[in-house]
Amino acid sequence: MPDTRTSTTLVAAILAGALAACGGDGGAGGEAGAGAQPAGGEPQAAAPIANAGTITGMINFAGTPPANAAIDMSAEPTCAAQHAGGTTEETVIASNGKLANVFVYIREGITGSFAPPAQPVEVDQVGCHYTPHVIGVMAGQGVAFKNSDGLLHNVKAQPKNNRPFNISQPTSMTSSPQRFSTPEVMIPVQCDVHGWMQMYVGVVAHPYFAVSGADGSFTIGNVPPGTYAVEAWHEKYGVQVTQITVDPNGTATVAFDYNASMAANAVVPLGAPFDPHDHGPAGHDAVKVTLATTAAR
Repeated sequence: MPDTRTSTTLVAAILAGALAACGGDGGAGGEAGAGAQPAGGEPQAAAPIANAGTITGMINFAGTPPANAAIDMSAEPTCAAQHAGGTTEETVIASNGKLANVFVYIREGITGSFAPPAQPVEVDQVGCHYTPHVIGVMAGQGVAFKNSDGLLHNVKAQPKNNRPFNISQPTSMTSSPQRFSTPEVMIPVQCDVHGWMQMYVGVVAHPYFAVSGADGSFTIGNVPPGTYAVEAWHEKYGVQVTQITVDPNGTATVAFDYNASMAANAVVPLGAPFDPHDHGPAGHDAVKVTLATTAAR
């Protein structure tokens, strides 16, 4: 039978002074140990690790999620036709008590260097939306932007620690892979032609990251045994940081809990690493994360 250990810790307080800066460069998020996949941007596997474990988790959302702003696409009938019932921004995608589009990554504790996957992550522009809305990539990995709408888009990335770019796409086409050389969490990307079009890229130096799905779940596999700081980032509700231990051949489970009231004091890093000492009284230290670690015998 497996052993189970459960503890509750204050977010970030356990990590004060222990977290190193982490920056950004282009994305793919999902289950490490899987092949690169365009939807969600899952990273390619690192070389198999002896006694590797898995981090699995859930992003919970308490209460009624706020309504996203409606988008008026009347000036773009090609896109409007793809949203018969209308469409909204994608700031908060929450249902059944779960929150999607949360970027989760090992922030502290991974050692060694990792070569980025040769395969780029693809982001499509379809129906005047970026799909996916949030991705992760390894530093140096390509991100290719596809225009499936056949009308003018431009792709403007606005990092602080990497080289920005602005690509014009006047018709159906796919850009050459764009790369971010330095880790950076997170990088906003937008379209100046259609101001509602925005997405985010998390760039990290290793393959241990994920993006939560519509059911709030995420998985990071092929993780070396060890103790890590794990960060969750959301564009409206900010970041939470916790510590987790991955046992040899074990599965460590973590739940991050968000709610609508967190927006007022949220720390939302864009183009710069999160500083655990720079947040308000209702920030990370006020949020609790439940940890459960199951080690296989």
